[in-house]
Amino acid sequence: MAQIEYKDLLDAGVHFGHLTRKWDPRMAPYIFMEKNGIHIIDLNKTVAALDEACNALKGIVRSGRKIMFVATKKQAQEIVSEEARRLKMPYVTDRWQGGMLTNFATIRKSLKKMQTLDKMLKDEETVKSIAKRERLTRSRDKEKLERVLGGIADLTRLPAALFIVDVKREHIAVSEAHRLGIPVFAMCDTNSNPEDVEFAIPANDDAYKSISLITLAIGKAIEEGLMERKQDKDDQRIQEEEEAKRKQDLAQASAEGETQPSSAPAPTAVVEDEQEG
Repeated sequence: MAQIEYKDLLDAGVHFGHLTRKWDPRMAPYIFMEKNGIHIIDLNKTVAALDEACNALKGIVRSGRKIMFVATKKQAQEIVSEEARRLKMPYVTDRWQGGMLTNFATIRKSLKKMQTLDKMLKDEETVKSIAKRERLTRSRDKEKLERVLGGIADLTRLPAALFIVDVKREHIAVSEAHRLGIPVFAMCDTNSNPEDVEFAIPANDDAYKSISLITLAIGKAIEEGLMERKQDKDDQRIQEEEEAKRKQDLAQASAEGETQPSSAPAPTAVVEDEQEG
């Protein structure tokens, strides 16, 4: 992962926390100072936590598993959804539907329903055969499902980890992840509890620039993990091809070796005939 400069963090306002009266005492280790009634986050801790989180995420992605992005606050929706789509990762940016992880079987039924409605509305013959009112009702149902579940449409199994922008706002997602033993990577502002997540990244989770900087850094780490996985697959394929070729060469050499002795006894027979004569 490319090292983020302190200047970039300062320009993005990553160091600005909440008002001192709104702080969570458990964030004390990550707070550098207080200024004008606002807590200032220690950027040394931010850089260290971000590096640790990125390395862990890279390892998860390299093993072929998925990371779910969760950010339902308005200023985070656009950047998080764009980055998740770019990486082909699942995401939730509209609202967290209760049981999205703990009741995943039911969620999969809703996804199947959404796909069925999509196919139905794309089929011109089916659309013509149903009444206009019913067609409008089904279109609305499809739009509603896509708004809530569109980001996880391709999710066939539970994600290996969650990346959350505001751990306090997304407390239901955090709770569900903990029940299933899924690690949580999250941006934690000074009003959050960092002990609620496995990988806390102390940062301003309200400013668009701050959210964008941290999300892009996380995205970069995931991208590197995907590239390494692709390279691992290519190396494995080359190794398998070389092994298959080596076995083929050995088999061919063995076959040639078996055919050679059959022509060897001929000279001996000729010699014996001469001696008898």
